[in-house]
Amino acid sequence: MRAGIKTVVAGLYAITPQLETEEMLKRTRLALEGGARIVQYRNKTAPVSMRHEQAGLLHRLCQEYEVPLIINDDVRVCQKIGVEGVHLGREDISLEHARQRLGEQAIIGMSCYNSLDRALHAQASGADYVAFGCFFVSSTKPDAVQAPVSLLHQARRKLAIPVIAIGGITLQNGHALVTAGADGLAVIEGLYGAADIRSTATEFSQWFNQEADHDNTFSSAI
Repeated sequence: MRAGIKTVVAGLYAITPQLETEEMLKRTRLALEGGARIVQYRNKTAPVSMRHEQAGLLHRLCQEYEVPLIINDDVRVCQKIGVEGVHLGREDISLEHARQRLGEQAIIGMSCYNSLDRALHAQASGADYVAFGCFFVSSTKPDAVQAPVSLLHQARRKLAIPVIAIGGITLQNGHALVTAGADGLAVIEGLYGAADIRSTATEFSQWFNQEADHDNTFSSAI
């Protein structure tokens, strides 16, 4: 990625499950080859030394494809490795504190669950994107609050920053979220657990290409 240019968060947003380092890198490379446009490193249970090691290796891989790496929750790892950004939940440090520590060029995303008010506050506070979900039952967070698809329609009208949908997303159910207004789909098991990760990533990515073509066609007709 070129220094000083902040990436727009959109398209297939790959989130790593907890895997051994070699397997995580192998599967992430396949996702990137298939068109993933952003990667989030998520590992809440590994020792700090392992998180640093995995994040560093993952960052080098993402740089090969000029794709930003986001760290889930941990601003310290983000600072140490020098990755492009961090994703924060309601129990993490404030967006304002993260911005002070990481600078204006960092990509900072916020989990907003099923709350449009939280998303509006995040936007006003300087978030670069917001994430809503879970939209479907998720093996990663089986007890997570459910978000209605109608929330994406509302967010599309009221927010000026990218909206990411997350939670149990697969090739069988994800397209409806893109149609409803999601700028990106954050996928874990539906991508990393696929029999063919590269082709799965390609199919997810094609949905966003189709939406872009539709928007361009519509604009030309006006």
